Amino acid sequence: MNDVLSRLRGALIVSVQADEGSPMRETGIIAAMSRAALLGGARGLRLRSPEDIRAVRALTDVPVIGLTKQAQPGSPVYITATPQEVRAVAQAGADVVAFDGTDLPRPYAVAKLIAEAHACGALAMADVSTLAEARAAYAAGADIVGTTMSGYTPHSPQQAGPDFELMRALAGAGLPFVAEGRLNTPELAAQALASGAHAVVVGSAITRPDHVTRWFAQALGTATDPAS
Repeated sequence: MNDVLSRLRGALIVSVQADEGSPMRETGIIAAMSRAALLGGARGLRLRSPEDIRAVRALTDVPVIGLTKQAQPGSPVYITATPQEVRAVAQAGADVVAFDGTDLPRPYAVAKLIAEAHACGALAMADVSTLAEARAAYAAGADIVGTTMSGYTPHSPQQAGPDFELMRALAGAGLPFVAEGRLNTPELAAQALASGAHAVVVGSAITRPDHVTRWFAQALGTATDPAS
């Protein structure tokens, strides 16, 4: 399985996901967008739900990072939060199972999720928000960490752009990482790789037209009309 991480070195991984209620939230559409991303040069995919993973796995052998998103009673953790979800993702064909690796209150310990992924023959990717969380995830046996959760925990920087400070800290500590989060231009993606990332995940800017449309609409909504 270490071959999976070797194949992803320096790669663009496209996150092909759609929120509940989005017209894009259909497995057939997710599969089509995944094919388009691969045609454009993606060398890995990040997919939500066993159904999407199975559909895309039938189309390609590129590395797939899989996850679930499901609310948990009494916990803010919702990315692949239980061993059952880890197992479902791995059995659907994901090479890597991504899960919330933060120190937020959680239904299951990080080490338990990692052990379940390994038992299923998959790698374990901890989505973290701080250097301390990354260190803890590696100590628990994680194969790779991602900067995914920076800005989504109360103890991480709340900022509009990518957390390059965290990326530099991870690189300085010698901890391999996948850069993810608000990397919405080619220049920012390239900067993440230059900051030491093993690979770079880009999602909304490529696969969520509703989000991208909102960026433009909001920009126009706040622009000053030169004719006024």
